Amino acid sequence: MPFALALVPLLAATAAAPPPEPLSADECAVFMRELSFARSVAEHDAAAFAQHIAPDAAFGVGSPRPQRGREAIVKGWDGIVRGDGIRLEWYPARTTAVGDLAWSTGPALTEIQGPDGTRLQMSTFQSVWRRGADGVWHVLFDGGTPPRPVDAAAAEAFRAKRPTSCPAD
Repeated sequence: MPFALALVPLLAATAAAPPPEPLSADECAVFMRELSFARSVAEHDAAAFAQHIAPDAAFGVGSPRPQRGREAIVKGWDGIVRGDGIRLEWYPARTTAVGDLAWSTGPALTEIQGPDGTRLQMSTFQSVWRRGADGVWHVLFDGGTPPRPVDAAAAEAFRAKRPTSCPAD
């Protein structure tokens, strides 16, 4: 079969894809919690940052040496939270919840200040959240894709798409 003909069923399925399901109440709660987590970094609030992280969390889960435990994560992210030559922004694009676990994903933008100016990079984060007995969601696992360089227009587009509330609101 020629290559182009092999793609026809795939293209037809993609074109007919239904719109995403609306987010449930739990998915909206995680969506808003993810926005709050990102805001803690944007506002350089180390205490708020720590409050979003499960005590037994692991960050950088796809790396050979993930950070394990809230204390190690807070220590490892200290410079990022303070904004020492780096600005990290992100927001959720989608959350999915099942029981007391939830997954979130979305774009992330990193601005790195260096002697040669500012470098812009984008990646995609993925986080797993767990709801505690108190009903509060905490990040349990966090990771993402390797960053890729982007230009100022891509950074501007990223910021223009940042949501302020759950899409189901």
